[in-house]
Amino acid sequence: MWAYLRSNKLNGVNFRRQHAIGNFIVDFVSIKKKLVIELDGSQHLEQERFAYDIERKKYLESQGYKVIRFWNNQVMNDIEDILRVIEIALDDK
Repeated sequence: MWAYLRSNKLNGVNFRRQHAIGNFIVDFVSIKKKLVIELDGSQHLEQERFAYDIERKKYLESQGYKVIRFWNNQVMNDIEDILRVIEIALDDK
């Protein structure tokens, strides 16, 4: 994913990787567009982790960020659709 986001490659938007927002570290974020992109593996299906993810999303949204999540296998198997979803989210901001 980083290969597609770094160096303003996606619509000229600057993304940061592994960036701290409050007490949380997000996978990718555009500070200017207030968009957080999270990549999830199977560990996010565990009940404890799922509850943590909900709390984390609530906090990020309270700070004005939109959070979109993708499964790792989606990124590996369907990157073009993922990039379109991100572009749409960027246009909405």
